[in-house]
Amino acid sequence: MYLTNEVKAEIFAKHGGKAENTGSAEGQIALFTFRISHLTEHLKKNRHDYNTERSLVLLVGKRRSLLDYLKKKDINRYREIIKELNIRK
Repeated sequence: MYLTNEVKAEIFAKHGGKAENTGSAEGQIALFTFRISHLTEHLKKNRHDYNTERSLVLLVGKRRSLLDYLKKKDINRYREIIKELNIRK
């Protein structure tokens, strides 16, 4: 499995403050970004995997809604996470 508990803990520790802080918006956005990049690579090799394509679209929508929430609540945190993860606006 590409996403082990250790990898998740590392992502949340880096972006969420602590490894146990799995509810932070930054941590969830970072986790979604990791999963999106993995699914994108998978779809480059398997073009006709429509279930994965649908999952990717749903995941991008979830990340977008979290980013919109963060932008509305705290614009500075939004700008930091966009810069850190290299996400287009």
